[in-house]
Amino acid sequence: MDKLCYQEELPVERKYDILVAGGGVAGVAAALAARRAGRSVLLLEKGLILGGLATSGLINMFVPMCNGRGVQIIKGMCQELLRLSIKYGYDTIPDSWKNGEHPTRERTERYLTRFSPELFAVALTELLHSEGVDLLLDCIASAPVMQDGRCTGLIVQSKAGRSFYPAGVVVDTTGDADLLYRAGIPTVLGKNYFIYVASKIDLKSCERAVKSGNIRDAVYSEHGGHADLYGNRQPPDVPLYSGTTPQEITDFTVRNQLVMLEKLKGEERNSRDIVTLPTVPQFRSTRHIDGAYTLQTADAYRHFDDSIGAICDFDHSDILYEVPYRTLIHPSCVNMITAGRSAAAQGYAWDVLRVIPPAIITGQAAGEAAALALEQGVALSEIQIAELQRRLSNAGVMIHFDDRWVPKEPCDQPEMIGQMAEHL
Repeated sequence: MDKLCYQEELPVERKYDILVAGGGVAGVAAALAARRAGRSVLLLEKGLILGGLATSGLINMFVPMCNGRGVQIIKGMCQELLRLSIKYGYDTIPDSWKNGEHPTRERTERYLTRFSPELFAVALTELLHSEGVDLLLDCIASAPVMQDGRCTGLIVQSKAGRSFYPAGVVVDTTGDADLLYRAGIPTVLGKNYFIYVASKIDLKSCERAVKSGNIRDAVYSEHGGHADLYGNRQPPDVPLYSGTTPQEITDFTVRNQLVMLEKLKGEERNSRDIVTLPTVPQFRSTRHIDGAYTLQTADAYRHFDDSIGAICDFDHSDILYEVPYRTLIHPSCVNMITAGRSAAAQGYAWDVLRVIPPAIITGQAAGEAAALALEQGVALSEIQIAELQRRLSNAGVMIHFDDRWVPKEPCDQPEMIGQMAEHL
């Protein structure tokens, strides 16, 4: 491949304590946690709305935050953002969970909800604005500037051109570990099945909504590809995608849109409409950090000394994990950390870790860790884990699950919750 080398003088912008690259739910949580810890924070987002896959990607479900037996596992900022997601729009929280946690009896219904992607996005904007997080939209954190193993800041591409933003700590919540990869930090590629979801409305769904009095009944999902997270219905002639090149992103999107359009051609054109197409690639598992520890499916029910939060399996009752802090960093990461779907996990454990509630938990931990590293004047790998856990616990995060919740005969069969696996 031919290469072009060139030099460029860039304007240097304001220095921030912490730069967060990527405004999905993990990035929002990281920025919010760091700001609440008293740090100056700039959140960079390539699109025009916050929330990432949860909003722009139309994957609008807070998956179960409980163990399927009436015990809420995932709390902290995740609880706050779940309630925010339905503050201005509809919800599907089961009646037994309407009033939140601390159940008085065993519940088999799980604590989850769907939400309006668009209203959640603007609610996130309102929250960050009120908390004093600086925000730049329609800009791309294109490259880290490295010096002696430390990231001194990010080169940012925007309508104004390219500029340099210095930082004390960088949080990579691009969802694809883009900055970690470009910094030379080891990463691992994933694979993605052929699935595409848009939002649709038709005359019959409008009639249902009028009868029910709930606008949610007017909108439903239309698919291109229809594989689920286990690979069921994956077309044999369609490749698995890493989702890390423009060619793959284009091929994935074009194929899916054409499949969806063929379905729509058979319908009367005045009877329905596609009201929203995803505006980010709907890849779930692209690239993650090769962390100091990689979470495995076999780690279910295992306690970790450096846990930054307990999480539950969204598709199986009873199964619990703890997320080690080491999944967010690499030993060579002096001042770069990740969260969300680019945390280190393997196999089905990656699926468990990448969905909305764990992404928020890891984002909250990354923001707290970034602030703590600056406070203590140490590398991210050298912070005092006990202090990080204390701060997260004070913010409502469950650090360790109770062994009383471990079943005598652990579940090993999927407990499908409606069509959840088709959308996640």
